[in-house]
Amino acid sequence: MKRSDVEFIVHLQVSWPADGDPGELARLVEAEHERAVELAAAGILKRLWRIPGRRANWGLWEAPSPTELHAALASLPFFPWLDAEVHAVGAHPNDPPSWATVAGDRQG
Repeated sequence: MKRSDVEFIVHLQVSWPADGDPGELARLVEAEHERAVELAAAGILKRLWRIPGRRANWGLWEAPSPTELHAALASLPFFPWLDAEVHAVGAHPNDPPSWATVAGDRQG
């Protein structure tokens, strides 16, 4: 992560209409995958977890600003059908991965 980037925990829920065209849905699923690959390669989409039984996910995203995160989310093919909940997050001193660094600093 670049020092200027912000991490975001994002919940996305797809609200695809029950009577939506199955062919269009299949096309959007494929296009969404391709865009996710591009966003991951750009370092914006870091992790993604699906919610079983729902068209929803939680993701770890990274961007220089909320405006740039919005642009990334708006670039998703499913964006017109997405309900998004975004939380900007920051480092916490009790985050377990940081303990090794802190312990090493205390010993050295």
